[in-house]
Parts: sequence; C-alpha cells; structure tokens
Amino acid sequence: MLDPKVIRANPDAVRRSIKSKNMDDAALDEFLAADELWRRILTEADQLKALRNTVSEEISKMKRAGQDASAEITRMREVSDRIKEMDTEVRELEERTQAALLMIPNIPHESVPVAESPKDNVIIREWGKPRELDFQPQPHWEIATKLGLIDFERGARMSGSGFILYTGLGARLERALINFMLDLHTNEQGYTEVLTPLLANRNAMIGTGQLPKFEFDMYRMPDDDLFLIPTSEVTVANIYREDILEGKDLPIYLTAYSACFRREAGAAGKDTRGLLRVHQFDKVEMVKYTHPETSYDELEKLTNNAEEVLQKLGLPHRVVLLCSGDMGFHIAKTYDLEAWAPGVEQWLEVSSCSNCEDYQARRMNTRFRREPGAKPEFVHTLNGSGVALPRTVIAILENYQQADGSVIVPEVLRPYMGTDAIKPV
Repeated sequence: MLDPKVIRANPDAVRRSIKSKNMDDAALDEFLAADELWRRILTEADQLKALRNTVSEEISKMKRAGQDASAEITRMREVSDRIKEMDTEVRELEERTQAALLMIPNIPHESVPVAESPKDNVIIREWGKPRELDFQPQPHWEIATKLGLIDFERGARMSGSGFILYTGLGARLERALINFMLDLHTNEQGYTEVLTPLLANRNAMIGTGQLPKFEFDMYRMPDDDLFLIPTSEVTVANIYREDILEGKDLPIYLTAYSACFRREAGAAGKDTRGLLRVHQFDKVEMVKYTHPETSYDELEKLTNNAEEVLQKLGLPHRVVLLCSGDMGFHIAKTYDLEAWAPGVEQWLEVSSCSNCEDYQARRMNTRFRREPGAKPEFVHTLNGSGVALPRTVIAILENYQQADGSVIVPEVLRPYMGTDAIKPV
C-alpha cells in the first residue's frame, strides 16, 4: 500500500497517478474523508483524556482536603463515556482508512510513460529475427495435436475449457522447460530455489495486492478461505512477511516453479484458442528483496535474467516498457517480454518483470535494518516470470516447426528431452 503520509502531503498527485492507470479514485476520496475525521476525533479524544487526567488529580486533592468533588466526578463520568464513544469511532475509522488504502493502486515510476492503452507501450529493444519459413506456418494447436503433444478435448472433458492435458513428449517438453529454467536461475544467475504451497490465505493474497480488488479473478475454497495461487509471486513474496531482515543480507534472490490458477473470465475467440489463454499453467517465478536505492538497477538485472531464458531457447523476442494505463494494480514499473509466434502471427507476452517498490512490503510489513540497532525500513520487492510456459511452448512449437510436420528441439532442451526433434509418428 502507499504511505499515508505521501497521500496526505500530495493527494492531487496520487489522484493523477490513479487516473493514469485508468482506475477509479473513489478509494482515495474515502481515505481522505475517513483519515481527516480519524485525526480530528483522535485529537479530541487525546484532549479529553488529558483533561480527565488533570481533573482526576484535582478530585484527589479535593477529597484529601475534605471538599465536595461530586460535580467534578459527574462531569468526568460524562467525559469518560464520551471517550469510550470516541475510541470506538477511532477504531471504526482506522478500519475504513485501512480498507481504502488497500484499494489505492501503486504510483507509477517517473520513467513510466503516462498513457491509456497497450498501443502506447514503448519497445525498448528486440532480439533475434523472426524466421522466414518457406511453407505456410501452422498454429500451435494443430502442431500439438498432430504430434500427440496435447489432448485439448480430454483436458476440457475432465476440467472444462482452458485446462490442458499434456501427453507424451508434450508433457516431457513442459518438464524440460521447468528444469532448464530452474537450473539456469540457480546455477548461473544466483537465485535460491524454493518450493511453496499452491494455496494461500487471505492475508498472503492481500500482501501481494491480489486482494481485495481482484478476488473474483481467483479460484477460492470458501470453507477454508484459501485461494489457489495465480502466481508463486504470492507465496514467495510472503516468505518474509512480518520479518525484519538484515541489510547485509540484501538483495535476496528467490526462484520457484509452481502451477498457477486464474479464472481469466472473458469471451471465447481467436485469442483464447489452444494455449493462448488458460486457467491452469506452469511458470517459473523470480522474486527479489532489495534495498530501496538499488531496486531499479535490480529491475534491469531481473529483466535480463528473464531475457536470457528466451535467448538460450533461440526465440525472437522484444522488451516492452508498459505505459501507466497498461500496468498492474500494485506495480510501479513493468517490462514485458514478448516472443514472436509465426503460427498465430502475434507477439505473445511470456514474462512481466516488475518493481513494486515498497508497496507490497508495507502490506506484508517486510522490513530491514541497514545496521544493527538502526530503525527498520521497508524493503523493495520485485518479481518476474522466468518464464511462463504456455506461450513459451507456443513460441517453441511455432518457431521450430518444419515443413514435414516435425518440431526441432532447442539445443538447450535436448539434454532434458533426450531427443533433438519431435517427429510425427
């Protein structure tokens, strides 16, 4: 969440930042109204408590002097009753301000273009050139079906549309990609691997910003009030919830594989066919905890780490800086990595690398001390897909397809796959 002091000091700037994300500013109005009333009542309550203390001493003196203090006692009873009422009002207003704070999005970094839609995103750089095919490229769903890699029909039969059944070398390709990425992140890029739960409680989901705003986008088990995670960012970022870290231990780099679950509500169409938009998918995530002053350098490194995955896979891609109107609720700055898929003729987002600054840390109360005894400060948290598999699988199948219907296996995956090509049976 945002620092309340920042909101109070410059509410107009916060309102502009909310509007730049194409989001409603009603929560800001609610916060400002409740916060002003909270501070006023809190001040009045403190004044009445001070008065009660002063008069209580006077009553004691009057009693010791044998004087009648009944009037003062009656008046203080009325004051005490009013203090109780005001304390209740203060607690209710604290809850209102906290609820409003949770609905106010993060402020975009000054380097983020202020614009409304994805068409205003900025291409930062491109890597590789799309392969020129001397035959008509097929979309991935046709390639996967013909090669026996995915059974879309049976997957939908058991769980509904948007759930995928990988078979044979399709399942092995999924596993190969996961292992390749984890090995790259841990062996070469300095990350520590963790394996977290696939279920998160409400506090964890609030901590990373999925709740309360996006509750209906999540799969929830109401009896336990637990949520299937939409990304392991949720559980990995919450590992140090309520902790105070040592400054000398920062930055901390963590990586995790998980299945991810998203309702992805929306109409069916060409942009949802095959693996383009699914409800359950695999992803390898990278999360960083950093000092505030180094977090934007760490964002560039994080993006490079995700890019290296695509480069080693030989997939043409580009790095895109998102404009304010296309950024996530809890994000200050995001780079998307988009891979080219010739079969569907689209640039597909396969990774988002983001700096949340201290927005998540405030919600999770994750802090650090620069040195022993120093005042705790909030860390900055960053996250990035390293990378998401469905669209990476699309890019591999469509970029490495051959005229005879086979698919060449990228060289870095061959030790994991045990073959250099997937061929028609």
